[in-house]
Amino acid sequence: MNFDYSEEQQLLADSVRRFLQDRYGFEQRKAIVAGEGWSPQVWKQFAEMGILGLPLPADVGGFGGGAVDLMAVMEAFGEALVVEPVVPTLMAARLLGKHHRLLSSVAEGRTRLAFAHAEKGARYRPLVNTRYSSGTLNGEKCAVAGAPIADKLVVSARDGERIGLFLIDKAGLRGHSTLDGMLAADVVLTNTPAEPLEGDLSSIEEAIDFAAALGCAEAAGAMKFACDTTLEYLKTRKQFGVPIGTFQALQHRMVDMYISWEQARSMACLACSKIDNNTSAAERARAVSAAKIKIADAARHVSQEAVQLHGGMGMSEELKVSHAFRRLTVLAAEWGDADFHLERFASL
Repeated sequence: MNFDYSEEQQLLADSVRRFLQDRYGFEQRKAIVAGEGWSPQVWKQFAEMGILGLPLPADVGGFGGGAVDLMAVMEAFGEALVVEPVVPTLMAARLLGKHHRLLSSVAEGRTRLAFAHAEKGARYRPLVNTRYSSGTLNGEKCAVAGAPIADKLVVSARDGERIGLFLIDKAGLRGHSTLDGMLAADVVLTNTPAEPLEGDLSSIEEAIDFAAALGCAEAAGAMKFACDTTLEYLKTRKQFGVPIGTFQALQHRMVDMYISWEQARSMACLACSKIDNNTSAAERARAVSAAKIKIADAARHVSQEAVQLHGGMGMSEELKVSHAFRRLTVLAAEWGDADFHLERFASL
């Protein structure tokens, strides 16, 4: 497999990194999290850079790209710990269908979406108790990423025995911040008017795999930051009059961190490529589960080592590495933790 990005993919990634370095530094990110939890100006810039339209069809103003095209962008997002809910919007847009009227406004950044699927007791499985009847939805969804700022929600619900998809305006929300500073909400549906969409359970599984693959790429970016900032700390922190990076035991631990990151990035590449290559559902699911298993292991290893090698200050709010630790912890469990994906991998 060729792990190098194309010229266009690399140019976009470089552009995104420059923007994030100039406008999305750690102090700026902290101000965003402490404020509204997201930045409309940053969202508008993402749209102008083509990120929101990258995986959308060309006939609605998108670029017809895929998960591999987004991978470099997601790595940059992971390095900067971006809190804007780009993946939830792109995931929900994927479930609208290729010609839905809202896709052009999503690509332009005028409409934000979220996908409401998880319910109490589901544990990542398609346990859907929300019901659709006579044009309305009744039920409750849990921890919907990006819901507090979404204009529309795509909701999974049972229509008789069939699990289908439905589009609603923003419903009753109980918003909250997650461990890693992102915005989420529980969604309460009480006779909420809903527009039926064409998707079914297989569409939901494909969209979840799409989001999981992008999450793997984002985790690889966060791991790269953790490795790089830890290496820099080992070069500058002195003990007994010498940099602690000269101690052989710490050098070995640092090398192990970089190996974990490289392996995780390779698995993220595999998962994204399987999303784009129109492989069978089983082959796609197997690759994504394998990537998620490796990412969960590597995220735990890299984030814990980064904090430990920074000492006590690695846990402080003032240091970005502690926020990377939280983001990696969430990404390891998002759209299926290691236990869930081990079970799915074995079943395939």
